[in-house]
Amino acid sequence: FVDLPKIFTEFPPLGMVLVMMVAVGLAERSGLFGAALRSLVRAVPKPLLTLTVVFAGVNASLASDAGYVVLIPLAAAIFAASGRHPIAGLSAAFAGVAGGFSANLAITPGDGLLSGITTAAVHLVDPSYTMAITSNWYFMAALVPVYTLIGTLVCERVVEPRLNAGPAWIPAEPEDVDPDRDAKAARGLQFAGLALIPILALVVWMSWGTDAVLRTAKPLLDSGFDPTARGEAPLGVYIQTFTPLFQGMVTIMFLTFLVSGLAYGIGAATIRSDKDAVQMASRGLGDMSGFLVLVFFAAVFVWMFRESHMGAVLAFTGADALRALGLGDWPLLLLLGVIMIAMATDLVVGSASAKWAILAPILVPILMQLGIAPEATQAAYRIGDSTTNMITPFMSYFPLILVMARRYMPDYGIGSMIALMLPYTLAFWLFTGLFFSAWFLAGIPFGPGVSSVYVPGS
Repeated sequence: FVDLPKIFTEFPPLGMVLVMMVAVGLAERSGLFGAALRSLVRAVPKPLLTLTVVFAGVNASLASDAGYVVLIPLAAAIFAASGRHPIAGLSAAFAGVAGGFSANLAITPGDGLLSGITTAAVHLVDPSYTMAITSNWYFMAALVPVYTLIGTLVCERVVEPRLNAGPAWIPAEPEDVDPDRDAKAARGLQFAGLALIPILALVVWMSWGTDAVLRTAKPLLDSGFDPTARGEAPLGVYIQTFTPLFQGMVTIMFLTFLVSGLAYGIGAATIRSDKDAVQMASRGLGDMSGFLVLVFFAAVFVWMFRESHMGAVLAFTGADALRALGLGDWPLLLLLGVIMIAMATDLVVGSASAKWAILAPILVPILMQLGIAPEATQAAYRIGDSTTNMITPFMSYFPLILVMARRYMPDYGIGSMIALMLPYTLAFWLFTGLFFSAWFLAGIPFGPGVSSVYVPGS
Protein backbone atom coordinates (compact mmCIF):
# COMPACT_ATOMS: atom_id res chain seq x y z
CA PHE A 1 0.00 0.00 0.00
CA VAL A 2 2.80 2.42 0.81
CA ASP A 3 5.30 1.57 -1.94
CA LEU A 4 3.04 0.77 -4.92
CA PRO A 5 4.06 3.88 -6.94
CA LYS A 6 7.71 3.19 -6.15
CA ILE A 7 7.38 -0.47 -7.18
CA PHE A 8 6.05 0.67 -10.55
CA THR A 9 8.43 3.53 -11.28
CA GLU A 10 11.58 1.65 -10.22
CA PHE A 11 10.89 -1.38 -12.43
CA PRO A 12 14.13 -1.70 -14.49
CA PRO A 13 12.81 -1.58 -18.09
CA LEU A 14 10.44 1.35 -17.56
CA GLY A 15 12.93 4.21 -17.74
CA MET A 16 15.05 2.74 -20.54
CA VAL A 17 12.14 2.04 -22.87
CA LEU A 18 10.37 5.35 -22.26
CA VAL A 19 13.55 7.33 -22.91
CA MET A 20 14.22 5.52 -26.18
CA MET A 21 10.58 5.72 -27.33
CA VAL A 22 10.59 9.53 -27.10
CA ALA A 23 13.21 9.60 -29.85
CA VAL A 24 12.08 6.48 -31.73
CA GLY A 25 8.51 7.80 -31.83
CA LEU A 26 9.67 11.09 -33.31
CA ALA A 27 11.88 9.35 -35.90
CA GLU A 28 9.04 7.03 -36.93
CA ARG A 29 6.34 9.71 -37.12
CA SER A 30 8.57 12.06 -39.08
CA GLY A 31 8.76 9.38 -41.80
CA LEU A 32 12.46 8.55 -41.41
CA PHE A 33 12.07 4.79 -40.99
CA GLY A 34 9.59 4.37 -43.82
CA ALA A 35 11.68 6.44 -46.21
CA ALA A 36 14.85 4.54 -45.31
CA LEU A 37 13.17 1.16 -45.93
CA ARG A 38 11.72 2.31 -49.26
CA SER A 39 15.05 3.72 -50.38
CA LEU A 40 16.91 0.53 -49.45
CA VAL A 41 14.54 -1.90 -51.16
CA ARG A 42 14.07 0.18 -54.33
CA ALA A 43 17.77 0.76 -54.86
CA VAL A 44 18.96 -2.86 -55.04
CA PRO A 45 19.41 -4.87 -58.28
CA LYS A 46 16.87 -7.62 -58.99
CA PRO A 47 19.20 -10.56 -58.19
CA LEU A 48 19.62 -9.21 -54.65
CA LEU A 49 15.98 -8.24 -54.14
CA THR A 50 14.99 -11.16 -51.89
CA LEU A 51 18.18 -10.89 -49.85
CA THR A 52 17.63 -7.16 -49.31
CA VAL A 53 13.97 -7.57 -48.37
CA VAL A 54 14.77 -10.17 -45.72
CA PHE A 55 17.74 -8.16 -44.43
CA ALA A 56 15.63 -5.01 -44.14
CA GLY A 57 12.91 -6.99 -42.40
CA VAL A 58 15.29 -8.46 -39.83
CA ASN A 59 16.58 -5.01 -38.93
CA ALA A 60 13.10 -3.43 -39.02
CA SER A 61 12.59 -4.12 -35.29
CA LEU A 62 14.53 -0.90 -34.86
CA ALA A 63 11.77 0.92 -36.73
CA SER A 64 8.86 -0.09 -34.52
CA ASP A 65 5.75 -0.68 -36.71
CA ALA A 66 7.35 0.46 -39.98
CA GLY A 67 8.46 -3.07 -40.84
CA TYR A 68 4.90 -4.39 -40.85
CA VAL A 69 3.13 -1.31 -42.19
CA VAL A 70 5.67 -0.16 -44.80
CA LEU A 71 8.10 -2.93 -45.74
CA ILE A 72 5.72 -5.88 -46.19
CA PRO A 73 3.30 -4.24 -48.69
CA LEU A 74 6.26 -2.54 -50.38
CA ALA A 75 8.02 -5.89 -50.87
CA ALA A 76 4.89 -7.42 -52.39
CA ALA A 77 4.49 -4.48 -54.79
CA ILE A 78 8.14 -4.51 -55.86
CA PHE A 79 8.06 -8.28 -56.48
CA ALA A 80 4.92 -7.83 -58.60
CA ALA A 81 6.56 -4.98 -60.57
CA SER A 82 9.55 -7.26 -61.20
CA GLY A 83 7.34 -10.01 -62.61
CA ARG A 84 7.73 -12.20 -59.53
CA HIS A 85 4.96 -13.54 -57.32
CA PRO A 86 3.95 -10.75 -54.90
CA ILE A 87 3.02 -13.21 -52.14
CA ALA A 88 6.63 -14.45 -52.24
CA GLY A 89 7.83 -10.90 -51.59
CA LEU A 90 5.25 -10.53 -48.82
CA SER A 91 6.39 -13.80 -47.22
CA ALA A 92 10.08 -12.83 -47.39
CA ALA A 93 9.41 -9.50 -45.69
CA PHE A 94 7.09 -11.10 -43.13
CA ALA A 95 9.72 -13.74 -42.33
CA GLY A 96 12.36 -11.06 -41.81
CA VAL A 97 10.20 -8.72 -39.73
CA ALA A 98 8.45 -11.32 -37.56
CA GLY A 99 10.75 -14.35 -37.70
CA GLY A 100 13.92 -12.29 -37.37
CA PHE A 101 12.40 -9.98 -34.77
CA SER A 102 14.98 -10.88 -32.13
CA ALA A 103 18.01 -9.94 -34.25
CA ASN A 104 19.35 -6.52 -35.17
CA LEU A 105 22.63 -4.82 -35.92
CA ALA A 106 21.74 -1.99 -33.53
CA ILE A 107 20.34 -1.71 -30.02
CA THR A 108 16.54 -1.53 -30.04
CA PRO A 109 13.86 -0.61 -27.46
CA GLY A 110 13.17 -4.34 -27.19
CA ASP A 111 16.67 -4.88 -25.81
CA GLY A 112 15.95 -2.44 -23.03
CA LEU A 113 12.58 -3.98 -22.24
CA LEU A 114 13.73 -7.60 -22.10
CA SER A 115 16.99 -6.89 -20.27
CA GLY A 116 15.05 -4.89 -17.68
CA ILE A 117 12.63 -7.77 -17.07
CA THR A 118 15.60 -10.17 -16.85
CA THR A 119 17.31 -7.89 -14.33
CA ALA A 120 14.23 -7.96 -12.12
CA ALA A 121 14.21 -11.76 -12.33
CA VAL A 122 17.94 -11.99 -11.58
CA HIS A 123 17.52 -9.88 -8.43
CA LEU A 124 15.27 -12.59 -6.97
CA VAL A 125 18.43 -14.58 -6.20
CA ASP A 126 21.31 -12.12 -6.76
CA PRO A 127 20.55 -8.43 -6.10
CA SER A 128 24.08 -7.39 -7.09
CA TYR A 129 23.87 -8.74 -10.64
CA THR A 130 23.10 -6.24 -13.41
CA MET A 131 21.91 -6.91 -16.95
CA ALA A 132 23.03 -4.31 -19.49
CA ILE A 133 20.93 -3.30 -22.48
CA THR A 134 23.82 -4.64 -24.60
CA SER A 135 23.76 -8.06 -22.90
CA ASN A 136 22.77 -9.90 -26.13
CA TRP A 137 24.15 -7.43 -28.68
CA TYR A 138 26.99 -9.55 -30.09
CA PHE A 139 24.78 -12.60 -30.52
CA MET A 140 21.80 -10.74 -31.97
CA ALA A 141 24.01 -8.90 -34.47
CA ALA A 142 25.60 -12.20 -35.52
CA LEU A 143 22.12 -13.65 -36.09
CA VAL A 144 21.31 -11.05 -38.76
CA PRO A 145 23.21 -12.77 -41.60
CA VAL A 146 21.88 -16.15 -40.44
CA TYR A 147 18.25 -15.04 -40.69
CA THR A 148 18.95 -13.19 -43.94
CA LEU A 149 20.56 -16.11 -45.75
CA ILE A 150 18.11 -18.74 -44.50
CA GLY A 151 15.09 -16.56 -45.27
CA THR A 152 16.39 -15.84 -48.78
CA LEU A 153 17.01 -19.52 -49.55
CA VAL A 154 13.60 -20.61 -48.23
CA CYS A 155 11.84 -17.93 -50.27
CA GLU A 156 13.62 -18.62 -53.56
CA ARG A 157 13.98 -22.41 -53.31
CA VAL A 158 10.79 -23.45 -51.49
CA VAL A 159 8.09 -20.79 -51.19
CA GLU A 160 8.24 -19.00 -54.55
CA PRO A 161 8.37 -22.16 -56.74
CA ARG A 162 5.36 -23.53 -54.86
CA LEU A 163 3.45 -20.26 -55.36
CA ASN A 164 4.30 -20.16 -59.07
CA ALA A 165 2.89 -23.67 -59.47
CA GLY A 166 -0.42 -22.65 -57.86
CA PRO A 167 -3.25 -20.28 -58.84
CA ALA A 168 -2.41 -17.09 -60.70
CA TRP A 169 -2.27 -13.87 -58.74
CA ILE A 170 -4.30 -10.78 -59.55
CA PRO A 171 -2.38 -7.52 -60.16
CA ALA A 172 -3.20 -4.90 -57.56
CA GLU A 173 -4.03 -1.36 -58.48
CA PRO A 174 -0.78 0.60 -58.83
CA GLU A 175 -0.09 3.13 -56.15
CA ASP A 176 0.07 6.78 -57.10
CA VAL A 177 3.64 7.97 -57.56
CA ASP A 178 4.26 11.38 -56.09
CA PRO A 179 7.58 12.77 -57.43
CA ASP A 180 7.40 15.69 -55.02
CA ARG A 181 7.00 13.33 -52.06
CA ASP A 182 9.91 11.18 -53.21
CA ALA A 183 12.10 14.25 -53.68
CA LYS A 184 11.25 15.46 -50.18
CA ALA A 185 12.01 12.02 -48.75
CA ALA A 186 15.40 11.95 -50.51
CA ARG A 187 16.20 15.41 -49.16
CA GLY A 188 15.15 14.32 -45.69
CA LEU A 189 17.42 11.26 -45.82
CA GLN A 190 20.33 13.51 -46.82
CA PHE A 191 19.63 15.76 -43.86
CA ALA A 192 19.41 12.73 -41.53
CA GLY A 193 22.70 11.34 -42.80
CA LEU A 194 24.48 14.65 -42.28
CA ALA A 195 22.98 14.98 -38.80
CA LEU A 196 24.47 11.64 -37.77
CA ILE A 197 28.02 12.86 -38.37
CA PRO A 198 28.26 15.10 -35.26
CA ILE A 199 26.63 12.37 -33.14
CA LEU A 200 29.23 9.82 -34.23
CA ALA A 201 31.99 12.37 -33.77
CA LEU A 202 30.76 13.12 -30.23
CA VAL A 203 30.72 9.43 -29.27
CA VAL A 204 34.21 8.87 -30.70
CA TRP A 205 35.55 11.95 -28.91
CA MET A 206 34.03 10.82 -25.61
CA SER A 207 35.58 7.34 -26.05
CA TRP A 208 39.00 8.21 -27.46
CA GLY A 209 42.08 8.25 -25.28
CA THR A 210 42.84 6.96 -21.80
CA ASP A 211 41.14 9.91 -20.06
CA ALA A 212 37.98 9.79 -22.17
CA VAL A 213 34.63 10.15 -20.41
CA LEU A 214 33.24 6.87 -21.75
CA ARG A 215 36.25 4.79 -20.73
CA THR A 216 37.28 3.59 -17.32
CA ALA A 217 40.38 2.07 -15.77
CA LYS A 218 39.94 -1.40 -14.27
CA PRO A 219 42.57 -3.22 -12.16
CA LEU A 220 43.71 -6.45 -13.77
CA LEU A 221 43.23 -8.22 -10.45
CA ASP A 222 39.52 -7.32 -10.50
CA SER A 223 39.11 -9.30 -13.70
CA GLY A 224 40.48 -12.46 -12.10
CA PHE A 225 43.88 -12.15 -13.80
CA ASP A 226 47.02 -11.77 -11.69
CA PRO A 227 49.79 -10.32 -13.89
CA THR A 228 52.47 -11.08 -11.24
CA ALA A 229 51.71 -14.79 -11.37
CA ARG A 230 53.58 -15.01 -14.66
CA GLY A 231 55.93 -12.13 -14.07
CA GLU A 232 54.32 -10.18 -16.89
CA ALA A 233 53.53 -6.93 -15.09
CA PRO A 234 53.71 -5.43 -11.59
CA LEU A 235 50.74 -5.18 -9.25
CA GLY A 236 48.55 -2.11 -9.74
CA VAL A 237 48.43 -2.45 -13.53
CA TYR A 238 45.15 -1.22 -14.99
CA ILE A 239 43.43 -1.88 -18.27
CA GLN A 240 41.13 0.48 -20.13
CA THR A 241 37.58 -0.74 -20.69
CA PHE A 242 34.57 0.72 -22.48
CA THR A 243 32.08 -0.13 -19.73
CA PRO A 244 30.62 3.43 -19.54
CA LEU A 245 30.21 3.44 -23.33
CA PHE A 246 28.03 0.32 -23.26
CA GLN A 247 26.18 1.49 -20.16
CA GLY A 248 25.41 4.74 -21.96
CA MET A 249 24.03 3.02 -25.05
CA VAL A 250 20.46 4.11 -24.22
CA THR A 251 21.51 7.75 -24.28
CA ILE A 252 23.52 7.26 -27.47
CA MET A 253 20.57 5.67 -29.25
CA PHE A 254 18.27 8.39 -27.89
CA LEU A 255 20.46 11.12 -29.38
CA THR A 256 20.84 9.22 -32.66
CA PHE A 257 17.10 8.80 -33.23
CA LEU A 258 16.20 12.24 -31.92
CA VAL A 259 18.68 14.18 -34.04
CA SER A 260 18.24 12.10 -37.21
CA GLY A 261 14.44 12.17 -36.85
CA LEU A 262 14.42 15.94 -36.44
CA ALA A 263 16.80 16.38 -39.36
CA TYR A 264 14.70 14.15 -41.62
CA GLY A 265 11.51 15.94 -40.63
CA ILE A 266 13.04 19.33 -41.42
CA GLY A 267 14.47 18.15 -44.74
CA ALA A 268 11.28 16.37 -45.83
CA ALA A 269 9.06 19.19 -44.50
CA THR A 270 7.14 16.85 -42.21
CA ILE A 271 8.32 18.92 -39.24
CA ARG A 272 7.62 22.60 -39.66
CA SER A 273 7.73 23.78 -36.05
CA ASP A 274 8.66 22.66 -32.55
CA LYS A 275 4.99 21.78 -32.00
CA ASP A 276 5.15 19.18 -34.78
CA ALA A 277 8.20 17.56 -33.19
CA VAL A 278 6.63 17.48 -29.72
CA GLN A 279 3.42 16.04 -31.13
CA MET A 280 5.30 13.26 -32.94
CA ALA A 281 7.28 12.34 -29.84
CA SER A 282 4.07 12.41 -27.79
CA ARG A 283 2.34 10.04 -30.21
CA GLY A 284 5.31 7.68 -29.90
CA LEU A 285 4.85 7.61 -26.15
CA GLY A 286 1.10 7.31 -26.60
CA ASP A 287 1.64 4.04 -28.43
CA MET A 288 3.29 2.73 -25.26
CA SER A 289 0.10 2.83 -23.19
CA GLY A 290 -0.32 -0.94 -23.47
CA PHE A 291 3.31 -1.38 -22.43
CA LEU A 292 2.74 0.75 -19.33
CA VAL A 293 -0.18 -1.42 -18.25
CA LEU A 294 1.91 -4.57 -18.79
CA VAL A 295 4.86 -3.14 -16.88
CA PHE A 296 2.66 -2.17 -13.93
CA PHE A 297 1.43 -5.71 -13.40
CA ALA A 298 4.84 -7.22 -14.21
CA ALA A 299 6.47 -4.96 -11.61
CA VAL A 300 3.97 -6.00 -8.94
CA PHE A 301 4.29 -9.66 -9.95
CA VAL A 302 8.11 -9.64 -9.69
CA TRP A 303 7.99 -7.64 -6.42
CA MET A 304 5.70 -10.27 -4.89
CA PHE A 305 8.05 -13.01 -6.03
CA ARG A 306 10.99 -11.25 -4.40
CA GLU A 307 9.37 -10.19 -1.11
CA SER A 308 7.68 -13.55 -0.54
CA HIS A 309 10.97 -15.32 -1.43
CA MET A 310 8.98 -17.51 -3.79
CA GLY A 311 11.47 -16.74 -6.54
CA ALA A 312 14.38 -18.00 -4.45
CA VAL A 313 12.41 -21.09 -3.37
CA LEU A 314 11.52 -21.93 -6.97
CA ALA A 315 15.10 -21.31 -8.07
CA PHE A 316 16.63 -23.72 -5.56
CA THR A 317 13.92 -26.40 -5.68
CA GLY A 318 13.72 -26.21 -9.47
CA ALA A 319 17.49 -26.49 -9.79
CA ASP A 320 17.53 -29.46 -7.39
CA ALA A 321 14.78 -31.16 -9.41
CA LEU A 322 16.73 -30.72 -12.64
CA ARG A 323 19.88 -32.07 -10.98
CA ALA A 324 17.93 -35.08 -9.75
CA LEU A 325 16.84 -35.74 -13.31
CA GLY A 326 20.46 -35.63 -14.40
CA LEU A 327 20.04 -32.43 -16.42
CA GLY A 328 22.28 -30.23 -14.28
CA ASP A 329 25.32 -31.22 -16.33
CA TRP A 330 23.63 -30.47 -19.65
CA PRO A 331 23.26 -26.67 -19.78
CA LEU A 332 22.86 -26.57 -23.56
CA LEU A 333 20.00 -29.06 -23.41
CA LEU A 334 18.26 -26.86 -20.83
CA LEU A 335 18.68 -23.76 -23.01
CA LEU A 336 17.30 -25.60 -26.02
CA GLY A 337 14.35 -26.43 -23.77
CA VAL A 338 13.92 -22.69 -23.13
CA ILE A 339 13.73 -22.17 -26.90
CA MET A 340 11.00 -24.79 -27.18
CA ILE A 341 9.03 -23.32 -24.25
CA ALA A 342 9.20 -19.86 -25.86
CA MET A 343 8.03 -21.27 -29.21
CA ALA A 344 5.09 -23.04 -27.58
CA THR A 345 3.91 -20.07 -25.52
CA ASP A 346 4.30 -17.76 -28.52
CA LEU A 347 1.53 -19.67 -30.29
CA VAL A 348 -1.02 -18.42 -27.75
CA VAL A 349 0.56 -15.23 -26.32
CA GLY A 350 1.80 -12.85 -28.99
CA SER A 351 3.61 -10.24 -26.90
CA ALA A 352 7.30 -10.97 -26.35
CA SER A 353 7.47 -8.85 -23.22
CA ALA A 354 4.28 -10.33 -21.72
CA LYS A 355 5.60 -13.88 -22.10
CA TRP A 356 9.01 -12.97 -20.70
CA ALA A 357 7.45 -11.17 -17.73
CA ILE A 358 5.80 -14.49 -16.83
CA LEU A 359 8.65 -16.87 -17.72
CA ALA A 360 11.72 -14.88 -16.61
CA PRO A 361 11.06 -14.95 -12.82
CA ILE A 362 10.89 -18.74 -13.05
CA LEU A 363 13.40 -19.77 -15.72
CA VAL A 364 16.19 -17.26 -15.08
CA PRO A 365 16.76 -17.97 -11.33
CA ILE A 366 16.52 -21.75 -11.81
CA LEU A 367 19.11 -21.80 -14.58
CA MET A 368 21.35 -19.40 -12.66
CA GLN A 369 21.55 -21.99 -9.88
CA LEU A 370 22.75 -24.46 -12.49
CA GLY A 371 25.54 -22.15 -13.63
CA ILE A 372 23.84 -20.69 -16.71
CA ALA A 373 24.18 -16.92 -17.09
CA PRO A 374 20.91 -14.98 -17.45
CA GLU A 375 22.21 -13.46 -20.69
CA ALA A 376 22.27 -16.95 -22.24
CA THR A 377 18.75 -17.73 -21.01
CA GLN A 378 17.45 -14.45 -22.41
CA ALA A 379 19.12 -15.10 -25.78
CA ALA A 380 17.54 -18.57 -25.96
CA TYR A 381 14.13 -17.12 -25.17
CA ARG A 382 14.47 -14.46 -27.87
CA ILE A 383 15.22 -17.08 -30.53
CA GLY A 384 12.21 -19.18 -29.59
CA ASP A 385 9.90 -16.19 -29.25
CA SER A 386 10.52 -14.93 -32.78
CA THR A 387 10.58 -18.31 -34.53
CA THR A 388 6.83 -18.95 -34.34
CA ASN A 389 5.70 -15.33 -34.77
CA MET A 390 4.87 -16.02 -38.42
CA ILE A 391 2.46 -18.92 -37.87
CA THR A 392 0.35 -17.78 -34.93
CA PRO A 393 -2.94 -15.98 -35.63
CA PHE A 394 -2.58 -14.41 -32.17
CA MET A 395 0.24 -12.20 -33.45
CA SER A 396 -1.24 -8.70 -33.53
CA TYR A 397 -0.22 -7.99 -37.16
CA PHE A 398 -1.32 -11.35 -38.56
CA PRO A 399 -4.75 -10.06 -39.74
CA LEU A 400 -3.09 -7.07 -41.41
CA ILE A 401 -0.67 -9.33 -43.33
CA LEU A 402 -3.61 -11.49 -44.40
CA VAL A 403 -5.44 -8.45 -45.78
CA MET A 404 -2.30 -7.46 -47.72
CA ALA A 405 -2.11 -10.95 -49.25
CA ARG A 406 -5.76 -10.79 -50.33
CA ARG A 407 -5.00 -7.81 -52.53
CA TYR A 408 -3.33 -10.27 -54.89
CA MET A 409 -5.15 -13.52 -54.01
CA PRO A 410 -8.68 -12.75 -52.71
CA ASP A 411 -9.31 -16.32 -51.51
CA TYR A 412 -6.25 -16.36 -49.24
CA GLY A 413 -7.16 -17.53 -45.72
CA ILE A 414 -5.57 -18.15 -42.34
CA GLY A 415 -4.67 -21.74 -43.23
CA SER A 416 -3.02 -20.62 -46.47
CA MET A 417 -0.97 -18.00 -44.62
CA ILE A 418 0.21 -20.47 -41.98
CA ALA A 419 1.14 -23.02 -44.66
CA LEU A 420 3.00 -20.26 -46.55
CA MET A 421 5.11 -19.30 -43.54
CA LEU A 422 5.66 -22.76 -42.03
CA PRO A 423 8.84 -23.50 -44.08
CA TYR A 424 10.40 -20.29 -42.71
CA THR A 425 9.53 -21.29 -39.14
CA LEU A 426 11.02 -24.77 -39.50
CA ALA A 427 14.19 -23.48 -41.18
CA PHE A 428 14.67 -20.68 -38.65
CA TRP A 429 14.12 -23.09 -35.75
CA LEU A 430 16.68 -25.58 -37.08
CA PHE A 431 19.46 -23.23 -38.12
CA THR A 432 19.19 -20.68 -35.32
CA GLY A 433 19.12 -23.56 -32.84
CA LEU A 434 22.31 -24.95 -34.35
CA PHE A 435 23.87 -21.48 -34.41
CA PHE A 436 22.95 -20.90 -30.75
CA SER A 437 24.41 -24.29 -29.78
CA ALA A 438 27.70 -23.57 -31.55
CA TRP A 439 27.88 -20.09 -30.01
CA PHE A 440 27.23 -21.39 -26.48
CA LEU A 441 29.61 -24.35 -26.73
CA ALA A 442 32.35 -22.08 -28.07
CA GLY A 443 31.96 -19.82 -25.03
CA ILE A 444 31.60 -16.67 -27.14
CA PRO A 445 30.26 -13.69 -25.12
CA PHE A 446 26.62 -12.84 -25.82
CA GLY A 447 27.38 -9.16 -25.28
CA PRO A 448 30.21 -6.85 -24.15
CA GLY A 449 31.86 -8.32 -21.10
CA VAL A 450 29.25 -11.09 -20.77
CA SER A 451 30.03 -14.71 -19.94
CA SER A 452 27.70 -17.61 -20.67
CA VAL A 453 28.54 -19.09 -17.26
CA TYR A 454 27.18 -17.90 -13.92
CA VAL A 455 28.81 -18.91 -10.62
CA PRO A 456 26.14 -19.00 -7.86
CA GLY A 457 27.10 -16.81 -4.94
CA SER A 458 29.88 -15.04 -6.87
